[in-house]
Amino acid sequence: MDCITKVKTCDKCQKHAAISTRPAEALHSMEAIKKKLSNAKGEWAELIPEVLWSYNTTIQTTTGETPFKLVYGSEALIPVEVGVPTLRADLYDEQHNINARNAELDLTEKNREIAAIKQRAQKQLAERRHNKKVVPRTFEEGDLVLRRIEEARRPPSHGKFAANWEGPF
Repeated sequence: MDCITKVKTCDKCQKHAAISTRPAEALHSMEAIKKKLSNAKGEWAELIPEVLWSYNTTIQTTTGETPFKLVYGSEALIPVEVGVPTLRADLYDEQHNINARNAELDLTEKNREIAAIKQRAQKQLAERRHNKKVVPRTFEEGDLVLRRIEEARRPPSHGKFAANWEGPF
């Protein structure tokens, strides 16, 4: 209830309410991270641990797992669970924890293989989507083709009105 009250009374939370309705993957994408760091100006160095934590504990769409779980074999404990008593901490049984941890470690390699398969499937899906939009073109000797000029090869004397293309070739 405290969190809900805080969000309802926080000016920044209300201004950026549209952002919080997006799924977690969108919130923790590299674009969101870049935006958060660019808005911080001189404070970006202090925000790096927070940004890394959010990235490492968010389920990635390509693998279906969190980077933390793929590295360590189990889900991360959030900082609140360390300081505040929770059922997870209250019902802690060392022997059961050791057995469960060993079972998790045995499954870690299998989880990594499943994540790699999911990642390949996502890449194939993206490739198929991209290839649907591609218009195939074939060129033969003697065809007229324009080649885009890179900035470095463009004559500086022509300024911003220089042609972006050269050719035909």
